[in-house]
Amino acid sequence: MDIAFVSNVVYPDVTGGAEKRIYEIARRLAAKGHTVTQYSRHYWDGPERIEREGVIYQAIAPGKELYAGDRRSIPEALDFGVRTVPALARAFRDHDIVHASVFPYFPVLGAAVAKAAVRGDAAPLVTTWHEVWLDYWEEYLGRLSPFGKLVERYTARVGQHPIAISELTARRLKDLGRPREQTHIVPNGIDVEGVQTVTPAADGYDVLYAGRLIPEKNVDVTIEAFARAAQNDPDIRLGIIGDGPEREALERLASGMACRDRIDFLGFLPEYEDVLGHMHAADVFCSPSEREGFGITYIEALAAGCTVIGADHPRSAASEVIGDAGLAVRPTTAAVTQALSRSLSGVAATTRPERRAAQFDWDRIAAQTLDVYRAVLDETPAARQPEPRRTGVESTVLSD
Repeated sequence: MDIAFVSNVVYPDVTGGAEKRIYEIARRLAAKGHTVTQYSRHYWDGPERIEREGVIYQAIAPGKELYAGDRRSIPEALDFGVRTVPALARAFRDHDIVHASVFPYFPVLGAAVAKAAVRGDAAPLVTTWHEVWLDYWEEYLGRLSPFGKLVERYTARVGQHPIAISELTARRLKDLGRPREQTHIVPNGIDVEGVQTVTPAADGYDVLYAGRLIPEKNVDVTIEAFARAAQNDPDIRLGIIGDGPEREALERLASGMACRDRIDFLGFLPEYEDVLGHMHAADVFCSPSEREGFGITYIEALAAGCTVIGADHPRSAASEVIGDAGLAVRPTTAAVTQALSRSLSGVAATTRPERRAAQFDWDRIAAQTLDVYRAVLDETPAARQPEPRRTGVESTVLSD
């Protein structure tokens, strides 16, 4: 099969969850003999077209700053979306599948325009939806929120075969007018074996949080719940990894607790393995975040052997990810305190965390993505089915 990915960012030149997902899936599909190309901005050193780990990277736009202050740049997204149109018009003829990452929306809109311009048969457009924001646009853009809502809704309604990373995202996509039965579910993943080989931190904590220090993460609830649990267990310690606009307020909150000498703010750690090391050393990973389209840190903590506490909230997919290897509770101090006490006593999980994490290994995620491609191609006219390449390598080889 000949597959094209479309994203304005490319891993590891730009690091983030969406680009990491493309990287992990693309290189695994390439290793299985499929032809894989990613169209992106030119963030790497060297020529506009390179090959790494069997994947071809084709720059269709120069590198550009992604952020304007603390928000993604709208001009950057618009610019890349416009540049995708001429580049992808040919891609829809040359590849069997064109797979676009939805955020920041305009690449998908550009891909839809490019496909419409193709005369004759065009490859199907597959999209990946990491989140659906709906009313969150009001918090993110303020008075410009109607613009964000309009773009999101219109993106959902262009011709595509959507993949959602969780049932939560699929349901919210339905709210944008996309029938639920048309959406495939393929979760995010991690390198489970890689996580499990990391050495535990020597100076670990009993309870750990890792992530941005922003209001919706409810780190204040974690601190308050820990302080209550610590009244009955004078030896437990809490480590908070990460930084953000709430750090100063959270440090003030912690300083007023009787257990303040057992709460440490570690900031951003320099290496990914340092975070994983602390997960291995911890008994409980506590993140009652009320806005999680998925929650990669939950899987990482599960793979490291932690019991995970997440939020039972309409905007969180925590319960989908954690399953019965931890607890999803209301993001209140009382509920999280009870969950902490149960988790620290070892009675919260009925499935071993490592076993739960194995379901999200990248090998499985790549295989599920390939299954979606097969299903999509089965729905297309015969003329769009993969044909043997002129190189002599048959693209009809769809097996793993």
